[in-house]
Amino acid sequence: MELAVLSAAELERYARHIVLHDVGGPGQQKLKNARVLVVGAGGLGAPVIQYLAAAGVGTLGIVDDDFVSLSNLQRQVIHATDALGEPKVASAAEAIAAINPHVSVEPHPVRLNGQNAMALISKYDLVVDGTDNFSSRYLISDACFFAQKPLVSAAVGQFDGSVTLLKPYEKAGDGKYMNPSYRCLFPQKPAAGSLPSCSEAGVLGALTGLVGSLQSLEAIKEIVGFGDGLLGRLLLIDARSMHFETIKYKRSAKNPLNGENPKSWADLLEEESS
Repeated sequence: MELAVLSAAELERYARHIVLHDVGGPGQQKLKNARVLVVGAGGLGAPVIQYLAAAGVGTLGIVDDDFVSLSNLQRQVIHATDALGEPKVASAAEAIAAINPHVSVEPHPVRLNGQNAMALISKYDLVVDGTDNFSSRYLISDACFFAQKPLVSAAVGQFDGSVTLLKPYEKAGDGKYMNPSYRCLFPQKPAAGSLPSCSEAGVLGALTGLVGSLQSLEAIKEIVGFGDGLLGRLLLIDARSMHFETIKYKRSAKNPLNGENPKSWADLLEEESS
């Protein structure tokens, strides 16, 4: 793919990136060429969208069917008080325009589901999951596997968070899948209602900013192609003690997407609906 040309204004805007040896002009051009889908414009999605827009990602798709409410503003920093009642995708688009006019926004005011996930995800180069429930995380990770798109996935609790990079569609020389998937990391989906929601348990607002910023960093690294991504590694964050720990995880032989009779996208959707 031919890299996009940076204007004089963009060269000045991204000057601190361009002087970085691992980014430079070519890396900034890759960011401008990139199409990233952010699922969720909430606590995690807000800082992801802000930093990817500031970094110069050329096209940002945003999926969210919710509206801005007062209780969002403690952590969803892309939305302002005067945006109350607006669709979150519209509020986020307005904020992006103020941050960086060189970024194109593709708002999707829908809820990602089995019927639209593949069509939406297939249009982008990389996906960042900013959702807040396991059902959505499984759906997004499965769709990214079949669409062969890298996924930056994260989660936050009251005072803790986690981040990882998923590329389970990559194969080794023998044709076998070599990277773990979300289903390798979490083989069993928690039962509905077994874990308290953010509205029930609460969440520290600044924590979502920290974890979302780490997601945007992973996305930028993956697009530009520098550093070591969190592939096969789960970064754990304890905000109470400000302790960071990384654990490794491997592809599981019990993964339903691998083996002699791997499940199809249709199989997984049927399983979810049953």
